Amino acid sequence: MNIVFATNNPNKIKEVQSQLPDHIKLISLEEIGCLVDIPETQDTIEGNAIQKATYIKEHYKLDCFADDTGLEVHSLDGAPGVFSARYAGPHRNSDDNMNLVLSKLDTLDNRDAQFKTVIALYVNGELITFEGICKGEITESKRGSDGFGYDPIFQPTAYTKTFAELSMTEKTQIGHRGKAVSKLVAFLNQH
Repeated sequence: MNIVFATNNPNKIKEVQSQLPDHIKLISLEEIGCLVDIPETQDTIEGNAIQKATYIKEHYKLDCFADDTGLEVHSLDGAPGVFSARYAGPHRNSDDNMNLVLSKLDTLDNRDAQFKTVIALYVNGELITFEGICKGEITESKRGSDGFGYDPIFQPTAYTKTFAELSMTEKTQIGHRGKAVSKLVAFLNQH
């Protein structure tokens, strides 16, 4: 089975492909000739995932899925949330985004946070969504060099390492995207 993953992020493609059984092959946006920046204008993580998947379905008529992920920090009223990629501005710089979160939490005691991923799948004309959540906390400083996005400042509950200090295998087993992808794979294996 070939399925389009509506992302231009090579890290996401690598992470998701590592979870899929051999008979499911991801096709990138580049491979289908989609070189546009697909709009993400919804006010929820689920809305953005659906918007991206719908764009591919409408323009390319292919089975596809898209995800959207956000870091939700309790003391920041769920921010950066849907704006996670561009929290510090439209230039989408991970270091600037992490620095802004750390500075806003500087004087706050509650550092509880969660990563949330929603995957929207179009297959055989049907739309299905899958959600994955990983709870944890924001560290006082960046730690680790693996991963991407907010990984260096997110420490999952019951762990002493940040996502950026864990191996991809460990992160996939406990992480938000891994949980959502597991639900996606279970669904695809049944259909």
